[in-house]
Amino acid sequence: MFSASVVIKSQLLNQFHILNRRHILALTCISTHNNNNNSSKLIQRRNLTHQGNSLIAHRNRLCLDTTHLLVGSVASREMASAASTSGNKTNRLVHERSPYLLQHANNPVDWYPWSEEAFDKAKKENKVIFLSVGYSTCHWCHVMERESFESEEVAKILNQHFVSIKVDREERPDVDRIYMSYVQKTSGGGGWPMSVFLTPNLEPLYGGTYFPPEDKYGRLGFMSLLQMIAKQWNEKHSTLYIEARKGVLEMQRLANIKFTNSSSVPGEEAWRKCMKQLCQFYEEVSGGFSEAPKFPQPTIFNFLFHLYGKNRKTEEGKIALDMCLHTLKKMAYGGIHDHVNCGFARYSVDGKWHVPHFEKMLYDQAQLVVSYIDAYVCTKDKFYEEIVDDILKYVNRDLGHVEGGFYGAEDADSYPTEQAEKKQEGAFCVWEYDEIRELLKDDKEFEVYCYHFAVKEGGNVEARYDPHGELIHKNVLCCFGTYEETAEHFEMSVDDLKKLLAKCNEILYVERSSRPKPQTDTKIVTSWNGLMMGAFAKAGFALKKSDYTERAVLSAKFIKKNLYMDNGSLLRCCYLGDDGNVSQTDAPIQGFLDDYAFLIRGLLDLYEATLDSSWLQWAEALQEKQDLLFWDPKNYGYFTTSPNDSTIIVRDKEDQDGAEPCGNSVSVHNLIRLAAYMDRQDLRQKAEKTLSSFSERLLKIPLALPEMTSALMLYHSTPTQVFIAGETDANETQALLDVVRTRFIPGRILAMADGPQGRGGLLYARHESLAKLHPIQGKPAAYVCRNFACSLPVTNPEDLATSLDSECKKPGE
Repeated sequence: MFSASVVIKSQLLNQFHILNRRHILALTCISTHNNNNNSSKLIQRRNLTHQGNSLIAHRNRLCLDTTHLLVGSVASREMASAASTSGNKTNRLVHERSPYLLQHANNPVDWYPWSEEAFDKAKKENKVIFLSVGYSTCHWCHVMERESFESEEVAKILNQHFVSIKVDREERPDVDRIYMSYVQKTSGGGGWPMSVFLTPNLEPLYGGTYFPPEDKYGRLGFMSLLQMIAKQWNEKHSTLYIEARKGVLEMQRLANIKFTNSSSVPGEEAWRKCMKQLCQFYEEVSGGFSEAPKFPQPTIFNFLFHLYGKNRKTEEGKIALDMCLHTLKKMAYGGIHDHVNCGFARYSVDGKWHVPHFEKMLYDQAQLVVSYIDAYVCTKDKFYEEIVDDILKYVNRDLGHVEGGFYGAEDADSYPTEQAEKKQEGAFCVWEYDEIRELLKDDKEFEVYCYHFAVKEGGNVEARYDPHGELIHKNVLCCFGTYEETAEHFEMSVDDLKKLLAKCNEILYVERSSRPKPQTDTKIVTSWNGLMMGAFAKAGFALKKSDYTERAVLSAKFIKKNLYMDNGSLLRCCYLGDDGNVSQTDAPIQGFLDDYAFLIRGLLDLYEATLDSSWLQWAEALQEKQDLLFWDPKNYGYFTTSPNDSTIIVRDKEDQDGAEPCGNSVSVHNLIRLAAYMDRQDLRQKAEKTLSSFSERLLKIPLALPEMTSALMLYHSTPTQVFIAGETDANETQALLDVVRTRFIPGRILAMADGPQGRGGLLYARHESLAKLHPIQGKPAAYVCRNFACSLPVTNPEDLATSLDSECKKPGE
């Protein structure tokens, strides 16, 4: 139990009887690792709560989505304007590069970045640290800034009694993860903005998320909270110091016992259980794995597609595929998909994918590209290819830097007009009926468009999903049917319908381009860029579109130039400078586990798209650096942070695949793939040890780790290897590659065996068996192998297709 939080909470409850928060939970009660019976009961509950810690609602990292639903009218949904009411005053954040920190540079609060200067001040003056964590596109972060951090009255209290630190969670996921875990464990919920009070030694005393400025609606106001904590610290800081230290020791103890160096790796029972749990939560009408709000969950798609690929002839495999395809189609038709500007919003607040939370995140776009590619390769349905093109068009146009990097996100909030004083959520995206009527002059086009996208004269957003009245008379474009149904209704072909809708969307796009745009977070994050690079590479290979592959190569070169150090380590991020060029801070943030793992995955995908072994070589070097910085030699698996930062009070391992997959899940995939490419059994052993250390989690709640459960299936299989001997650019070679790109074979290893002088020379040097693979009678030849035991070579694409199809028909191993 975190005693300091209990002490403060007790005092707050005594002084403010309407405080609407749960009593602190004992850690042993919320640990699913130590209570199998409790975990089993929680898995069966449709009400997804924090105690399950793996259940789907809390697998997604939100911008205070629970507050968005619970407090409704407590706060205005306006984002603060860039110009502060405090005039030209600035604080220390003015010297930072993070767009989120710069948003707060004009606040009257005397903000510090996460720095020794702030810590030293707190120690010297014996003051509580107020830590505020958020990110630039977080709607409720904007709300709390406007209500509290722009208030001179609030600032006076903070500046007098606290040392205030502002952190961008996307810059410092390590800081965010530690204190978010504390908030979740002591309050039963979490989200952003995150508000935590720390001792000068960075030990948490009390934490929460959004606080309204004043006491109302059963919630403690921020000013009251500040005054009470300042009073408690002045009167009892010695006691609180001691209790806070006990809490940190408990956090460290739990971090150490979560993972065991078990000698056994889970087997088939883990992925069978994961499938069973997903079927239980699957929502059959609109797809997805929750009622509302609804999130894209690409790590779940990755698992289900993999399960289908292993068991495509079984009922289980067919169900897995159907859940993916149905959900992906509903999402693509839904309002979460931006039909005018392309790309996908973060999530929908309703259960039909209709009304989105309008921010767009790079990591969502990257992962969804892969999901829609998998859907296309499995079905050959052009619908899914069109969505891939849609997402990549948005990313390249709106989030791409000219030199090759990708920006992090686009905000949900914007000014509805140039003259407006307040920003509104979704203002850039929604439409009034009369606006569309004015733009679409042709009556038939207008009628078809409104029918297809459910446009209504009074607006199509239900009041319960618009608690602040920002969407009154507004329409979120959303198709509740299909192209085929609309085409049949108007007695036209699907192709003609698509042309009509594309023409109308282009008209609306031009109009939308004249509106004030939402702010783009121009921070370029290594991990997310690794995901996006891999998405472009996979799209380039699967769809045979060289411009996508070239974009992936450009991205890889950007990362190598701007985020890869001479000592072989990665930086977390770089920034768009005032002159449009890439810039960096004076003290760059070192990369975390996710930065290495996601980039390595992207490089492996880039190798398959280009068959240029230099990308494999870089991936191997990064894997060795990752092992050096993050590997746990005692209990195995990877820590999320290196041991070099003394300000990180708990060194932990993430054990949940959420909005992004966790670094350990991706690393297991990478290790298995690299081991096959590079003949590195030591890497496969690391994958085995990581899976064993997560064995309890995988056996009890695999739903929490669908990406790792997919890696577990890969570990237990014998991957199909396709080696092609010949010149990469030869037409005959490309014909053989065309066969490979059209087959969905989970875990497939594709490589060129073009001799010691070719682009595959690295692989040739690692595998003696590749020396035996040659072209046949001057023609490129394909060898289908398992553990380098190869079938007879084929030179004809039809023969290769037959061989690969027989591999697909083999039962799961």
